[in-house]
Amino acid sequence: MSYPVQQMIVMTVVTFLVRIIPLTILRKPVKNRFVRSFLTYVPYVSLAVMTFPAILHATGSVYSGAAAFVVGIVLTWNRASLLKTAAGCCLAVLIVEWLI
Repeated sequence: MSYPVQQMIVMTVVTFLVRIIPLTILRKPVKNRFVRSFLTYVPYVSLAVMTFPAILHATGSVYSGAAAFVVGIVLTWNRASLLKTAAGCCLAVLIVEWLI
């Protein structure tokens, strides 16, 4: 069996187990407030953990990625639209890349 096929099989099994194990263990609804809130935020935290390093390394330098991240947070905090936030982040990357 070739290496890519082995990787696909391992990924399939891991994905299957991650989805099936909670269904088999947790048959009743979760009533604990702490556990419910924890399970509510797990997808958001997982997405943030995967996205943040990609933001920093998507540009030519970590500094321009960090600048775009900060600009994006500031614009989002001030309720800017998605288009304005994306444009601001792109502009921040261009400026920092130009200065470096």
